[in-house]
Amino acid sequence: MKRILKINEWFHPDGFPISIERREPQESFEPHAHEFAELVIVTGGKCLHVTGQDSWEMTAGDVFVIAGPSEHEYRDLVDLRLVNILYQPNQLKMGLFDLPSVAGYHALFTLEPTQRSRQATKGRLHLNPKELAQITELVERLEVELKTREPGFGFMATAAFMQIIGLLSRCYGRSPSPDGRALLRIGEALSHLERNIHREVNLDELASIAHMSQRSFLRVFQSATGTSPLAWVIEQRINRACGLLRHTDRRVTEIAFDVGFNDSNYFTRQFRKITGFSPRDYRMRQG
Repeated sequence: MKRILKINEWFHPDGFPISIERREPQESFEPHAHEFAELVIVTGGKCLHVTGQDSWEMTAGDVFVIAGPSEHEYRDLVDLRLVNILYQPNQLKMGLFDLPSVAGYHALFTLEPTQRSRQATKGRLHLNPKELAQITELVERLEVELKTREPGFGFMATAAFMQIIGLLSRCYGRSPSPDGRALLRIGEALSHLERNIHREVNLDELASIAHMSQRSFLRVFQSATGTSPLAWVIEQRINRACGLLRHTDRRVTEIAFDVGFNDSNYFTRQFRKITGFSPRDYRMRQG
């Protein structure tokens, strides 16, 4: 039975949803999964990183995300040094603003972790020395805020974390690997869907953005995300609706139209399918 790393074991008792674990060096660690997401930045040494049936050599400059129930471990360690940024995506109170318009964001934080759980991928991010130095500086800033916990640390730590995510997303956009470019093309399509979340899904347009035939695009999109473009859009619309239900008093019908549904009954059916609750029940449960 695999070991599950629990939130209450790895985060501060005050509940703040970001934590840092330095491993200098990283010691052998049994196969494990997390109740949280983990952004791994390799700062030195090397090892064999094993995720399911996939394994690859990990060296300084490698960056990747482990999310969900994915199991992984490190083998054949040679002076391996890591910075692990642990975070709880659903608890982070930060707006992404225009970050979803950056294809590298989708590639690194959505597509690559999801695809890795299904099949081997060589689309991982590798930072050059200059980029690694920039990220290291931001990590140290985040680490200081989390360690001192002075008044306002939550804001400052979240801001530093957002800078790390933003810079890594930009760096991924400069990824030269063929698999990285393939993920970026799907990332461009996701960015287009984010910007036009209220519009009907146009497969010809998406395939053109990804520089693929419609058939190839659907196959690669399904492989990378585990779903279809239409299902992906519906899930994003429902996620936005959840936020509006939690934070506003607007009527359910208004919210349905606001997030891109033309039929409030269809919206309710999709909302129940994804969340398990009707929009009204969801709002009541969220207080």
